[in-house]
Amino acid sequence: MDILAAEHIFGPDLGSLKGKTTRRKNTHVDMSKINISSELVSKYKDVILTVDIMFVNKIPYLVSISRHIKFITVEMVKNQKQATLIVALKQILSTYQKGGYKVVDILADNQFECVRGEMSELGACLNITSADEHVPEIERCIQTIKERVRSIYNSLLFKKMPNRLIAEMIYTSVYWLNSFPSRDGVSSTLSPKALVTVRTPDYHNHCKLEFGTYVQTHEAHNNFMAPRTVSALALCPTGNSQGGY
Repeated sequence: MDILAAEHIFGPDLGSLKGKTTRRKNTHVDMSKINISSELVSKYKDVILTVDIMFVNKIPYLVSISRHIKFITVEMVKNQKQATLIVALKQILSTYQKGGYKVVDILADNQFECVRGEMSELGACLNITSADEHVPEIERCIQTIKERVRSIYNSLLFKKMPNRLIAEMIYTSVYWLNSFPSRDGVSSTLSPKALVTVRTPDYHNHCKLEFGTYVQTHEAHNNFMAPRTVSALALCPTGNSQGGY
């Protein structure tokens, strides 16, 4: 019992992991999709999208949330220039299109006036707020994301963190916000992620590790004495069906 308790507390022996680990055989990947009512998709086929720029540690992120579906997207952008915003918005519109939806209206502030022509060509009408006004939905969404990120940030033991780690905190927070039904969304049983991507997280595959957990990852190796695993930190699930991180 003492040995089992020690393994539970401290984990497997590190030397054994680095010296004996072999790559596991890939398991069968379940690619089945969930069934979504065609009436639900048809009713909310035309999407009203709200967008804004969020800053975390002075780094800009383009955030969007749809008015009824409540699906959130976030992407780190290198700048706030017209070309950068257009590329990011096109990716968002493409994501909805793959799910059978069409973005018909985009609500934003004056900063997005420069993309009006490009969005119009894609069939999306841009509605800009008046001076000193903001879009309530996206403002509340940004506040929620920052609350989640702040909770993760202050639960870790690191005193200094690279920007990449903070970006992954944001992606993790959005991933899980999308994975559960929204309180004021269109369904009490289907998450925003399920409504748009027709896939939903699996507990056994996507809930294995907490953000910031120390792990040993198997790496390519040869017959020399180099370790077969590398110490790493678990970040966000990739979202694939087999549960990669």
